[in-house]
Amino acid sequence: MTLPPLYPILDTATLSRHGLGPVEAAEAMLEGGAEILQLRHKGLFTRALLAHAEAIAALCRQSEALFIIDDRADMAQLTGAGLHLGQEDLPPATARNLLDDKVVIGFSTHNPEQLRSAAAEPVQYLALGPVFATGTKKNPDPVVGLEKLRLWRGLTDRPLVAIGGITRENALSVLDAGADSVAVIGDLYPARLSRASLRQRVADWRAILNA
Repeated sequence: MTLPPLYPILDTATLSRHGLGPVEAAEAMLEGGAEILQLRHKGLFTRALLAHAEAIAALCRQSEALFIIDDRADMAQLTGAGLHLGQEDLPPATARNLLDDKVVIGFSTHNPEQLRSAAAEPVQYLALGPVFATGTKKNPDPVVGLEKLRLWRGLTDRPLVAIGGITRENALSVLDAGADSVAVIGDLYPARLSRASLRQRVADWRAILNA
């Protein structure tokens, strides 16, 4: 598969702090030109959140954007979304048994051993990080850095998403080091967050990465 250079993450904790709902945020990101969205929620997946996920899935289908749900194979199955798994989540092979063969599955890695072992997993893309220090994840793995990203890129032929501390200022250096796409949370959300400011921020990101 070919990944777009910008991989925006709809982080429910961040959105809640700013008072913007995930569906409204998804609309803004898609209006800004996002071609893929990941819904990231680390708490209880409530009935209301499932309804939001279903609405976002419909918006992504209308925009021909890929929708990914983080961690939860059951919610991906219910909404027809793709799935992104971490090292401590359901094993990709088990998740694949629950999902259609055409469903996109991504898998997070943090070191060369995990990158090598991921070659045997039934996934379409891999993520690697944190590339830089990040404040959006509790107990993050050791920082990878650009030199290791460049070195480890040769360990897989899968599309590679870099994540962790990536900003508009350093994103091009991450792509230059070998990443196919950059996943963004922190620098995706303006301090004064609104539908209009988020739409513009996504457009700004796309202009930088597609320059």
